[in-house]
Amino acid sequence: MRTTVPVVIAFISGMIMVVGFFFNPERSFLGRVEEEVLQWVTIVGGFTLLLGVVSIVRVNSKVVKQKKAGWIFNLATLISVFAMAIPSMLPVTKTSNLGSVIYSIFPESWGSLFGTGTGSIYDWLFNYLDAPMMATMFAMLAFYIASAAYRAFRARNAEATLLLVTAVLVMLWRIPMGEAFLRLFSDNIPGYINSYIMNGVNVAVQRGIIIGAALGAASMSLRIMLGIERTYMGKG
Repeated sequence: MRTTVPVVIAFISGMIMVVGFFFNPERSFLGRVEEEVLQWVTIVGGFTLLLGVVSIVRVNSKVVKQKKAGWIFNLATLISVFAMAIPSMLPVTKTSNLGSVIYSIFPESWGSLFGTGTGSIYDWLFNYLDAPMMATMFAMLAFYIASAAYRAFRARNAEATLLLVTAVLVMLWRIPMGEAFLRLFSDNIPGYINSYIMNGVNVAVQRGIIIGAALGAASMSLRIMLGIERTYMGKG
């Protein structure tokens, strides 16, 4: 029963989406059931986000309580979660019962600090802590990608040489200094790169990858609908 019911639900939900995609909902027997299923997907997705937050708190709390190696970083994670979540969820007005309770504890002038508006605690933490840390992480990632590209772009054979030349041209085309360097040879080179490499070969390869990924997703969806793939139930 614990296996059959999830498989049946997955099959029915999948068939509703398939019928709703390929057939006119006004003429099919399902009608607008597809929209109801999509709403349920959004609701379930919201609960999964809440479950993720609870899981983060439980895992990090356990590490902090046992004071394992690096527990100070887990403590920083817990503080960050609550510092971002609690002020953003507090009511910004006194119209509700919860708002009246909050403003009986804090001065009414503190109302702009709650919620997610401009000047709130959430807005300050996001703009002055979260955004700079994300920028730093992506800047470090750029150097990592550059080092990986240096190791990968080696002219070992004809295919690797072609990849190396194409990558160098595209990287030169993407920066003003490189574009100015290419224009020393011909003013048409940046246009050729944009037309034949980026909008030609590159788009063709992207479409091939997207088609392959779509076929893989379709096959996986079919396996889930037929009950062959059961990893979402914790089974192999």
